Amino acid sequence: MDSALSDPHNGSAEAGGPANGKTRPPSTPEGIALAYGSLLLMALLPIFFGALRSVRCARGKNASDMPETITSRDAARFPIVASCALLGLYLFFKIFSQEYINLLLSMYFFVLGILALSHTISPFMNRFFPVNFPNRQYQLLFTQGSGENKEEIINYEFDTKDLVCLGLSSIVGVWYLLRKHWIANNLFGLAFSLNGVELLHLNNVSTGCILLGGLFIYDVFWVFGTNVMVTVAKSFEAPIKLVFPQDLLEKGLEADNFAMLGLGDVVIPGIFIALLLRFDISLKKNTHTYFYTSFAAYIFGLGLTIFIMHIFKHAQPALLYLVPACIGFPILVALAKGEVTEMFSYESSAEILPHTPRLTHFPTVSGSPASLADSMQQKLAGPRRRRPQNPSAIYEESSPKDPAAVTESKEGTEASASKGLEKKEK
Repeated sequence: MDSALSDPHNGSAEAGGPANGKTRPPSTPEGIALAYGSLLLMALLPIFFGALRSVRCARGKNASDMPETITSRDAARFPIVASCALLGLYLFFKIFSQEYINLLLSMYFFVLGILALSHTISPFMNRFFPVNFPNRQYQLLFTQGSGENKEEIINYEFDTKDLVCLGLSSIVGVWYLLRKHWIANNLFGLAFSLNGVELLHLNNVSTGCILLGGLFIYDVFWVFGTNVMVTVAKSFEAPIKLVFPQDLLEKGLEADNFAMLGLGDVVIPGIFIALLLRFDISLKKNTHTYFYTSFAAYIFGLGLTIFIMHIFKHAQPALLYLVPACIGFPILVALAKGEVTEMFSYESSAEILPHTPRLTHFPTVSGSPASLADSMQQKLAGPRRRRPQNPSAIYEESSPKDPAAVTESKEGTEASASKGLEKKEK
């Protein structure tokens, strides 16, 4: 779910504030600057590292780890689906008890958060394991049906190192479930954001423009047109937002006056920036011009969002500023370099299926069509055991299956034999 960048007004008693209804003391300028700067840094980290990991993910050869590709049709429908989900959550909070809804959502995100955090820290934790660490392989397989109708529901492969990462992530999960502490919330939020940027891939730049343009309208409408977005963001006790206290300097880790940034404002521009990084690599110029341009555009857009929010003291739809910056800056660079056609014709789908065999050159093979087909299969599938070359097998393979054709072949053989006999007699 997307969410605007929100700032509880200084001195106001809003959702998430003190239960006694007393107004909070105004935050200091230092505390506000620390909160804004921390939000900006936390937004940049998953985009940068998620984009780098998306390149490795796109080149992966394990089909189970293949990323989800967003097509133009998915991008066009996404704002409608997101609007329905957002409005549904808003109605649920209005009709049912907020306590029970958040309890159910907390359990759901508790499981998802542990898995996401474990996947995030796994590459970093591998460096700390000793060389002689006993690492065993495991597989969790859950199927439905039997025989030829058997379908795989879950097929998850992991090892002992992954179990260690899962245990560490579970500690953070229990901490979040019991205390709902903002640090645990941010750890899960960063993990969700990084996994989203890494595993959600846009298939081309046009799809990215459709997705960002649709969510641009979605974000502006639900923030400026209604109070739905801000209400849900403040009532929703789940790690779907990054938060940082503005009164950290006064209250320490028990601070409670938070500025927040929705994960949608990180993941949506992040997957577009990751696409431009893969486009940079496809150009094979050893430069990351479009990636750095879009990354700088994101910093500019989010900085502008924070500035306007601080001036007007009202929650801002971050995509209102991020979308024009993240799309406009790279296109201007492409116009200057004369690479607009290359940018919009780039297809990422060809790179995320490296395990699909491709014929890169046509082999030079002499002989029958059957031998040519065998040679091509050997090129694609690798070496195989050769078939026994006996005369009967060759005759059976080359002879037609139609009985009439077999009769004609025999008659032709007899006719040629009789002609040869006549020539001999002459």
